[in-house]
Amino acid sequence: MVHGLASNATLWQGAAASLMSLGHHAVAIDQRGHGRSDKPDDGYDMATVADDLAHFIELLRDGGMPTPVVAGQSWGGNVAIELAHRRPDLIRGVVAVDGGFLELREHFPDWEQCASALRPPNLLGTHVDEFRRWIRDAHPDWPESGIDATVNNMEVLADSTIRPWLSLDRHLQVLRGLWEHQPTKLYPHIEVPVLFVPAEGEGGIFTATKRKALERATALLPASKVEWFSPADHDLHAQFPERFARVVHDAIVGGFFR
Repeated sequence: MVHGLASNATLWQGAAASLMSLGHHAVAIDQRGHGRSDKPDDGYDMATVADDLAHFIELLRDGGMPTPVVAGQSWGGNVAIELAHRRPDLIRGVVAVDGGFLELREHFPDWEQCASALRPPNLLGTHVDEFRRWIRDAHPDWPESGIDATVNNMEVLADSTIRPWLSLDRHLQVLRGLWEHQPTKLYPHIEVPVLFVPAEGEGGIFTATKRKALERATALLPASKVEWFSPADHDLHAQFPERFARVVHDAIVGGFFR
């Protein structure tokens, strides 16, 4: 399970618990620069973060884990697509959660324009209780696991104010890697099945063009299908963990992932 930009592994907590209750193993990772993982100054391009994930899977496989299905959300969905292209031998398939189809250059032809439009807000100095209230107000239908996990995107300092685990400089490096990524060039060469689980609703990312992007993706991929969550938030796996787990479970037991 691979989180999105400026997120962390615990966003998968609810979905992981539901998958485990259905008889599956579930492993989530903090990608470089995020959460409790190391925070090097570079290496945030798509190829390097996909290689990070490949190395992680190799370590798990050496420990006896069977070949996994990789679920990635948003940026993490694109990372999973890159991994599927680079190392299909390591995985059974991809679940791309409101991601895997992101091509930022179609929306922002100029990098500086992209960096300006998608620059994260400055939350330094915000009290953690206020931050939690903001999340709860924005997502009143989320389970507590999703609220707690979103708070975990931040380091809570001694004075109870917050600081993002992902620094601004590293955030922009990740964003640049995503802006440079073009999954449509990879789709025809991806050997493993891809299940897209997109969200549709007010305030979603690229709502106006998402269906067209997914139509293009499914036309280019050798094996794919789409399960829409509508209405749903971008972090639909945190919003609807049991429903999301059931979609993945049904795809696995139904033989979609060969």
